[in-house]
Amino acid sequence: MKPHRSKLLWARGCGLLSGLIGLCVLAGANALGYQSEAVLDGGAISGTVSYAGAPPTPTALEISKDRDVCGTRPAYDQSLLVGPDRGIANVVVTLPSIAKGRAVQLATVEFDQKGCEYVPHVAVFPAGSVVEVRNSDGILHNIHTESSVNPVIDMAQPGFKKTIRVTVAKPEAIKVTCDAHNWMEGWWYATANPYYAVTDAHGHYVMGGIPAGTYTIQVWQEKLGVQSRSLTVAARATTIANFTLGPDSRKDLKP
Repeated sequence: MKPHRSKLLWARGCGLLSGLIGLCVLAGANALGYQSEAVLDGGAISGTVSYAGAPPTPTALEISKDRDVCGTRPAYDQSLLVGPDRGIANVVVTLPSIAKGRAVQLATVEFDQKGCEYVPHVAVFPAGSVVEVRNSDGILHNIHTESSVNPVIDMAQPGFKKTIRVTVAKPEAIKVTCDAHNWMEGWWYATANPYYAVTDAHGHYVMGGIPAGTYTIQVWQEKLGVQSRSLTVAARATTIANFTLGPDSRKDLKP
């Protein structure tokens, strides 16, 4: 198969699947590698990711096991959190195509199991970082990842095993579940470069230290899919990029 034909097929496939499972989002980002350089007079991008329509009612979860730990307070589905102002929390914002900029700072990222929920619900970090999976509950959990380019993790974590350390080497959006508690879901989002942000409870984000230039900005939400657009960042200035996501925003994706 000719190289340009292969790339075309990959792009079409990711266009259909990325919003559903989050696995193609990063697979082609920066295939030639990211280069670090000093960023002088960098610009910033700021904005809000909003929900199209009335905020959905949170869905209560059925706690069917370990109620003395998991059922001490009401639990709700975390996969789509929309505030009264229609801001969407936990949306990942990236610049997937940026080729060079500030240095990548690898990190140790805390991912806790607390009250039989994952905290944070979405953990974002540069590929190559370490995820420190904690067990604050003191009961048996089982961390299980759904990944395609990184090794799958399927590991029991008894109450006495307070931490498990996992290196996520390659860029990918990875769903995390618990085999011991079937309502627990979260995400690890490993990026190809240091330019990323996560929206707060009001759907707001900010990303700084960006070299002046024109880039593709992308937003990802686990239920509502992916949106992207081109924008230009000016030196020592903030570019505003707002997004609206809703059920119709992924109408081109297979159900």
